[in-house]
Amino acid sequence: MGYKKKAILIVNLGSPGKLTTGAVRRFLRQFLSGPRVVNLPRSLWWLILNFLILPFRPRRSKKAYAKVWAERGSPLTYLTQDLTDKVAQHFQLEPQVSVHMVMSYGQPSLSKQLRKLRQTQCEQISIVPLYPQYSSTTTASVFDAVAAELVQWRYIPELNFISDYHQHPLYITGIADSIQQSWARQGRGELLLLSFHGLPDLLTKKGDPYYYQCLRTAELIAAQLNLQEHGWRVVFQSRFGRAKWLQPYCIETLMALPGEGIKNIDIICPGFAVDCLETLEEINMANRDIFIKAGGEQYQYVPALNDSDANVQLMLALIDSRGS
Repeated sequence: MGYKKKAILIVNLGSPGKLTTGAVRRFLRQFLSGPRVVNLPRSLWWLILNFLILPFRPRRSKKAYAKVWAERGSPLTYLTQDLTDKVAQHFQLEPQVSVHMVMSYGQPSLSKQLRKLRQTQCEQISIVPLYPQYSSTTTASVFDAVAAELVQWRYIPELNFISDYHQHPLYITGIADSIQQSWARQGRGELLLLSFHGLPDLLTKKGDPYYYQCLRTAELIAAQLNLQEHGWRVVFQSRFGRAKWLQPYCIETLMALPGEGIKNIDIICPGFAVDCLETLEEINMANRDIFIKAGGEQYQYVPALNDSDANVQLMLALIDSRGS
């Protein structure tokens, strides 16, 4: 028919395949061994990972996963699959186009899917990492995996790689609309917290644009909602280790807010395309408890866009913008 064989790969970080300590350990080993994930000398990090982290952290992580694990498995996995399935529905009448969910770590493997596409002689591949804000630890890791595979191919297909969408109008509108819908259902708090995943502060100094893209995203959302300066704040969650990370820290902010007289808040995590351990367990459970114990009264978590029509339309726009 003359149509190019096209593939769309929707990429997320990954998750343990089972709710067992062994499965969690295997996932953490693969994830934390990524050269861009931890910026320490490899020999030093190998010792820390294998003797201080992997013997203990998998058990703690398993307990956290158990709080959000569903019959379908890890929320990150099945919610990403739901989003992918809805995107695929829009290409039902285009048999030359295939849409796949893949993971940087764990299954289904990004590298294995690329090898399958090579066998089918795919001519165009669109890569959509589900990271609105670019980071060398996430987006660049996806690119590394793609490049490591394609460098072995004789024929290189046309490659469309989405590096970020931190200020895409459909993304900003989708987040703002979800916040307004939450306010309409449950009432509006005194303060909106926009919590992004933290990174070591050193990465920003080395040129990683993540911090500034987070700030830009938050500014655009606040503008869309017509919020005054005192009506919203940016915080960073999931700090790990003793090094200085991006600030202000989410936990410290939550502990301080009741002392400032702010006891009713809304919180959203715009950096997560779908809900996962960091949003459902860390933000909506552990951090909620921290806020309430500090004297807070109302704590409303606004879910990620997940497989909403807004997120599906955003994915389609990102794909179309790169010619797929």
